[in-house]
Amino acid sequence: MIPMLILLGLLVLLAVFLIGSYNKLVLLRNRFKNAFAQIDVQLKRRYDLIPNLVETAKGYMSHERETLEAVIQARNQAASAGKLAAQNPADGQAMAGLMGAEGALTGALGKLFALSEAYPDLKANQNMMQLTEELTSTENKISFARQAYNDAVTTYNTGRETFPVNIVANMFNFVAAVLFEIEDAAQKEAPEVSFS
Repeated sequence: MIPMLILLGLLVLLAVFLIGSYNKLVLLRNRFKNAFAQIDVQLKRRYDLIPNLVETAKGYMSHERETLEAVIQARNQAASAGKLAAQNPADGQAMAGLMGAEGALTGALGKLFALSEAYPDLKANQNMMQLTEELTSTENKISFARQAYNDAVTTYNTGRETFPVNIVANMFNFVAAVLFEIEDAAQKEAPEVSFS
């Protein structure tokens, strides 16, 4: 009788451990997905600002059509990559695509702002100044949201890799999440948008 009670007690402990570990992993996964949703909101805001910025610049930078088109193309690619990543932030390929597209967009915007320095009328345009101020604010929000996301991903990955929870993670296919990092050191800085 006692061996049966001991066996039953061990089974109950095992069940409690499995349920607790599974629920902890679900909680951590949902936190990093929510953190990505916060990035996604700011990225969409950024994507919405860029066409207005390009339209404003177009009137002054008619000879820089190639640069303006490159910004719009990079924006469209980043928006598409963002949609894929938003569907499943745990998908490493989708996140890598988003990071690459965001890096290209940051580079294209940097080139646009560097060229706009040669157009004093554009720099003085009230609409352009307001758009660049909004873009700067959005870039800061993206940086904070990315930091919160990376913190949530680190907590999740640590939780799923810790023994004995890693056994439960492998049993229920909790895959590692990918940090949102920009690889190119030149692109890690937000584009300079000051017209002072």
